[in-house]
Amino acid sequence: MGDFGARSQIQLLGRSSQLALLDQVLDEVREGKSEVLVLRGEAGIGKTALLDSAVARADGFRIAAVSGIESEMGLPFASLQQFCAPMLGRIQRLPEPQREALSVAFGLQAGAQPNRFLVGLAVLGLLADTAEDQPLLCLVDDAQWLDDESMHVLAFVARRLLAEPVALIFALRESTGRQLTGLPGLVVDGLTEPDACALLALAVRVPFDPLVRDRIVAEARGNPMALLHLPNALTPAELAGGFWLPGSHPLESYIEESFHQQFRVLPQSSRQLLLTAAAEPTGDINLLYRAATLQDITAEAAAPAEAAGLVEFGIRVKFHHPLVRSAIYRKATALERRTAHRALARATDSLRDPDRRAWHRAHAAARPDESVASDLERSADRVRSRGGIAAAASFLRRAAELTPDPSLRAPRALAAAQTEIEAGGAEQAYSMLAVAEACPLDPLQQARLERLRARLVFVRVRGAEAPRLLLEAAERLAPLDTDLARDTLLEALGAAVFAGRLSEGPIQRKIAEEARAGRPARMVRTVDVLLDGIATLVIDGFAAGADALKYALDAVREQMKSGVTKDKRWLWLACPVAPGPLAPELWDDEAWHELGIGAVRIAREAGALAVLPIALNYQACFHVYAGEFSTAADLIDEATAISEATGSLPISHTSLLLSAWRDEETKALETIERGIKEGSARGEGRALGLAEYATAVLCNGLGHHEEALAAATCACEYEDFGFFGWALVELIEAAARSGHRDAAAAALERLTERTRASGTAWALGTEACCRALLSDGADAEDLHRKAIAHLERSEIAIHLARARLLYGEWLRRENRRQESRGQLGFAYETFSAMGAASFAERALRELTATGATARKRTVGSDVELTGQEAQIARMAADGHTNGEIAEQLFISPRTVEWHLGNVFAKLGVKSRRHLQGALPARGAK
Repeated sequence: MGDFGARSQIQLLGRSSQLALLDQVLDEVREGKSEVLVLRGEAGIGKTALLDSAVARADGFRIAAVSGIESEMGLPFASLQQFCAPMLGRIQRLPEPQREALSVAFGLQAGAQPNRFLVGLAVLGLLADTAEDQPLLCLVDDAQWLDDESMHVLAFVARRLLAEPVALIFALRESTGRQLTGLPGLVVDGLTEPDACALLALAVRVPFDPLVRDRIVAEARGNPMALLHLPNALTPAELAGGFWLPGSHPLESYIEESFHQQFRVLPQSSRQLLLTAAAEPTGDINLLYRAATLQDITAEAAAPAEAAGLVEFGIRVKFHHPLVRSAIYRKATALERRTAHRALARATDSLRDPDRRAWHRAHAAARPDESVASDLERSADRVRSRGGIAAAASFLRRAAELTPDPSLRAPRALAAAQTEIEAGGAEQAYSMLAVAEACPLDPLQQARLERLRARLVFVRVRGAEAPRLLLEAAERLAPLDTDLARDTLLEALGAAVFAGRLSEGPIQRKIAEEARAGRPARMVRTVDVLLDGIATLVIDGFAAGADALKYALDAVREQMKSGVTKDKRWLWLACPVAPGPLAPELWDDEAWHELGIGAVRIAREAGALAVLPIALNYQACFHVYAGEFSTAADLIDEATAISEATGSLPISHTSLLLSAWRDEETKALETIERGIKEGSARGEGRALGLAEYATAVLCNGLGHHEEALAAATCACEYEDFGFFGWALVELIEAAARSGHRDAAAAALERLTERTRASGTAWALGTEACCRALLSDGADAEDLHRKAIAHLERSEIAIHLARARLLYGEWLRRENRRQESRGQLGFAYETFSAMGAASFAERALRELTATGATARKRTVGSDVELTGQEAQIARMAADGHTNGEIAEQLFISPRTVEWHLGNVFAKLGVKSRRHLQGALPARGAK
């Protein structure tokens, strides 16, 4: 972003509607509201000019701005630190956990890996505090070049700004910035032809052939930067005579070429100074001049560059446009770039900024250099501890490339591949494995390579082949590294969970037997306890294995709460599938909720994009069964967007379940059919089992019990870990309702084995509900009441509503219509509020049959408080302060205050002390 001068005003020709929107954003902020806007468009379309215009229009605002820089994308939190630099004087006002997290992220102090959400909350706090004095305009240009960590934090902040006088405006290239998806946006299109001709006329001051003019306008496609700079690449003769024939290069190359022509006529010293500035992404003027001195460049070299309008040397270095920087850097020779980076490395303080120095040294290296590689390896450890897996992978990859000794290159390449897998960089991981394979490998390194290759197969396909490959890798590792072998066996079990009924033979049992054979005498690691628990379940059955599984679940939960990071981090990043289904398998809703939140937090903090979609789906599944469909849908959408961005397979499991509970018949069946096709194509049997279970749920909701029985029977042909018990529930209801009592009784016997071994309120309530379907008279009523009493003590709201529905149906058939209306009315209202379409309709039909009249609601309507309002209201009623609520929910205290104002208005109360009586009872929907 530059100054808003005559040139920017020329570029804004034809932009009246966009400028009006900017004025509207600024006016809203002046009134004390927050505004977020994402400008998207191709290079040179005028996004930067619009940001400059926003600055010019922001009278009375404080400005905070940063521009993403391509060469700095590998440095975690680098852009965020530049953005926050003018506000860091206020850091002492932040709560201690936030202050510490931000200080560690910025390298201002040493410490453990910072919680990324605390970093986000700290930045939100800085913005809110700064805006207390005067409105704040925050501008993020070239956001597609922010490092991942900075982008995630700024996107986090953007979604939580609400009641602060802050405007946050992003500008980025088209089809980038997936983290900003869903935020208010504006696509900046090209100019109309009349406006393009007018702009070109202002830019060209020589005789101009109309054919050339029309050709330039056509080629520029309304892009202002192209219209202003393309003519500079042509001679007056070409402009006047019509002999110019543009090539097939992209528009961005034309613009860069125009800038480069202005650059290459400068004196050699000025060119080298500009190249050094282009290679130094922070804009640190003192660092630039130190590097210039090391190259014998004098201060006088700056004047010609500034006179050409390419750059401004002030407190910081500012290029006229990001494409000026890229034109200079990309068109320099490799030797010229290395010279600049070498000087910058020497000029960078090795104690204050060792990672940036290592990065410059890497770019300066013409050939493998062990000293540089070692520096990069050390930097990888530091940036990982600051929450940057992607950056750590980048450092390790370059370290492997610069390692001259093959015996050292191999372990670095393996470490880089492993980190790339965690970061979601499958292609880079494959390339690093190829580097390692070309080196001499000892048996352990060869076994580690095979393990990583098998993990990549699972990440990319999640089909039937991955469990076998991981088992083979574990067998190779067993005599070499016992712990790593057992880690790999747990990964193999997780892969086998996905492969399900399409596994290559009895692979789950083979893995479990291998795990039991190598069981250590003392299991001190959570990994070993978990592996032993799952192996016991697989080999000995649920009744015999339940206690071992409970012990494993307790160990995982305890580890999640503890400060132990290495083991915990590995478990959830390398093997998220194994601990994931434990809680639903044991019908433990409290543990399920706790582990779901923890899994997502760990994956987010680590930036593990390969794992985060799995964790998000796991958490979303809990919200489906808690009846919170909107929350589940948001988590599923985020997971899908991440999978698409990283090139991995989207996980359809939870979307199948949500569709079965929420969608109308046609839409749900389309989603299920798509899930079956995709699961079959990649050999993912778990998806097939879930699809059959989802079909049974849908058909039972619709009252199509014969179809539900067929689907549930298929679902129960294989004991899929995590939802087999749920499939038995659908089979029991479908069979009981369609007259197949023997099938229902057999399924109930299998279900009882699981629910009795579990013993949770959810399990016992579910069993009582199913048993009531096969009972009569007083026994049936007693079981229905027990089911409701148990389920009221669980978080599984959807099963509570279903128990009420079944009890209401039974009461109606007993001609106890008045009593049935209460149960059916509860079920109808609850299912409607959740958005469970088919079950709401079923409850309404039953309610109508009692003679009652009920207003047919739009599913999901009439919710008085939003999810966040209800959460804040409940916390405020429990005595939490605004600051405490803000810290737990990752919003600002001012936003909490704004939400509470809405809550007071909706509930008709005037203060916090009245909230407890005005809020519905806990668990009520």
